[in-house]
Amino acid sequence: MKIISTNIGKATTFLWNGKEEQTGIFKYPTVEPLFLGKMDVLKDTVIDREHHAGLNKACYLFSADHYPYWKGMYPELNWDWGMFGENLTVKGLNESEMRIGDIYKIGSVVVQVSQPREPCYKLGVRFGNAKILKEFIDHGYSGTYVRILEEGQVKNGDMLSLLEKSNNTLTVKECFQIILAKEKDPILLQKAIDNPSLPEYKRNRLKKYV
Repeated sequence: MKIISTNIGKATTFLWNGKEEQTGIFKYPTVEPLFLGKMDVLKDTVIDREHHAGLNKACYLFSADHYPYWKGMYPELNWDWGMFGENLTVKGLNESEMRIGDIYKIGSVVVQVSQPREPCYKLGVRFGNAKILKEFIDHGYSGTYVRILEEGQVKNGDMLSLLEKSNNTLTVKECFQIILAKEKDPILLQKAIDNPSLPEYKRNRLKKYV
């Protein structure tokens, strides 16, 4: 896996239900290295810190491999890396193989896979179409948030090197599925609950379905 784009955003104002709101989801490529801190990406814009950034969502990674699919779905958009609000666009990232709890070295940073990205209405704002939310969920490839175990810089061309694979076999794709599925698969549900790397509040919510 390799970083092919580092992306940051500025606050963008939009109208929602007749009121002005702001979002940081409009991210665009930068040639500068990014500093990944414990709580967020330095110089990036985070408007809603209740749902974005923080220890378990310090940085968002999305796979470049999914871009051709979405370009086919939305050919009218002005495409560039960062379209999904990701800080790091990564070639070769596969949610079907990456596990919640896996630890990677990227540049001078050590990160741990923490949870999939669950789309909110602001992804619809970015794409100019609210139907992207259901399409994103149905497609099943969410990208992943990471927590920062060792702060540092990353840049385009940096490789993601696996340092430690999680003993719990729950993949990012499976985690995305079990969080959002109306009918919870009991085996996946238990794997998610038993995974100590998945944030505690997520596991507590899932315990209600046992």
